[in-house]
Amino acid sequence: MGEARKPRHQHPATGQLEEMRARVERARTGGGPEAAARQHAAGKLTARERLDLLLDEDSFEETDLLVHGAEGRSYAGDGVVAGFGRVGGRPVCAYAHDYTVWSGTMGVAQAHKICKVLDLAFESGLPVLSLCDSAGARLEEGVDSLGGYGEIFHRHVAASGHIPQLCAILGPCAGGAVYAPALHDFVFMVDGISHMYLTAPELVAGVGGEACDPETLGGAAMHSSRSGVCHFLARSEPDCFRQMRELLDYLPQNWRERAKPVMPSDDPRRPSEVLGALTEMDPKKPYRICEVIWEIADGHQFLEVHKEFARNIVTGFIRLNGESVGVVANNPAYLSGALDISASEKAARFVRFCDCFNIPLLTLVDVPGYWPGLEQEYNGIIRKGAKLVYAYCQSSVPKVTVVLRKAYGGAYEVMGSKHIRGDVNFAWPSAEIAVMGPARAVEVLHAERIRAAADPEAERRCLVDDYVRDYASPYQAARRGYIDEVIDARQTRSKVIRALQFLRQKQGARIPKKHGNIPF
Repeated sequence: MGEARKPRHQHPATGQLEEMRARVERARTGGGPEAAARQHAAGKLTARERLDLLLDEDSFEETDLLVHGAEGRSYAGDGVVAGFGRVGGRPVCAYAHDYTVWSGTMGVAQAHKICKVLDLAFESGLPVLSLCDSAGARLEEGVDSLGGYGEIFHRHVAASGHIPQLCAILGPCAGGAVYAPALHDFVFMVDGISHMYLTAPELVAGVGGEACDPETLGGAAMHSSRSGVCHFLARSEPDCFRQMRELLDYLPQNWRERAKPVMPSDDPRRPSEVLGALTEMDPKKPYRICEVIWEIADGHQFLEVHKEFARNIVTGFIRLNGESVGVVANNPAYLSGALDISASEKAARFVRFCDCFNIPLLTLVDVPGYWPGLEQEYNGIIRKGAKLVYAYCQSSVPKVTVVLRKAYGGAYEVMGSKHIRGDVNFAWPSAEIAVMGPARAVEVLHAERIRAAADPEAERRCLVDDYVRDYASPYQAARRGYIDEVIDARQTRSKVIRALQFLRQKQGARIPKKHGNIPF
């Protein structure tokens, strides 16, 4: 008989594999099932659930999963999930605070993880997607925690204009931590769960005597409509991630590239009777500028940016014959489309973003001037309004401008005019381009004549008609070369598309210098 078989011992590699899997599984649970349940009870998703929704399925590759923070109160991962994945097939870098681990507070290890991802994004030319849900600095780590924020800030500034940076606030974001999102190109917030503020409500009440709650002080609705910190307001976390993915479709990977075109879905020569009818309207009657943008855009699709903030100007992205284009447009339905401090800053930042990432600009002009008032002057409309002038003058991307109706005074100048280097400038026949509105100009020029007339009102109307014909007509601007062509409004889409196709290879000359001094 043969010898009895000896019991087979487990191969050493098998034990190593099991240990690795156990460590990884423990790390992936974050703060554990109870902490995850509390997150869900608060109406929020966990960090990993968020990344699963935002990124393409099974595309996320995590980095530093097993990193530990300070000894004694340590979890693997240290309160942030970081790595790289894909959105719509495009590689991106991403990180998400894990609120189940010490409320997502920032410690040294967490800062190092985020910095590594930001460095990877910068060096690889990939967009960054940040999902913030953190109670702030980790008190136990003191100044080291603050130093971590500084390292992150420095990297966001270095990456600015180099790669697109998108941030979603999905819980609290307080104190100095708010400056990381503010350094991103676009900030997304979710109604009801997102809160951002420098000073907590209890401190605001204690120091300033102003009673408030987190929603009033720093909720999504406030930041999207009043402060302008929030660019996109979402109804839910899935809606937020849908918006982030949609925005990315309009953007390139980095400053060296152009946004990827899509197969044109619309006839580039499609006329618009809606725009034709608009030229027949009473010039004093307001309308929604979005209706004009929809008529021009491929498929009538428009992704509006800063929708609730400074509604007298509209910014956002469309496609024209498949190409991504940024739009800046006065909105006569709000403050008559006049420029004020908020509108100037909103438009200036959008223009600069488009210029950073090689996105052509379409400017639609219907502006009666600057909004008057003591508050505007006291708060610096001169200095802050100059930001829009600076942004247009400095931009080198293709710029096409269409004057729809009013274009008066300094506001005409700053809205992509030929004088600040609009490349192709069109005007509708209904356009009026002048130093000031005809009615006001007539009052200044002919006050005595009107008073002396037998019928002052009839005389005023006659003088206004003469002023429009002799001074404000688009043909007067065209005679001087300030308008390249007066066009049939119905053909606006085809005219703009052809102009942008002509300008596609434009390369602006740069004056050698360190940088200009924008009027902050």
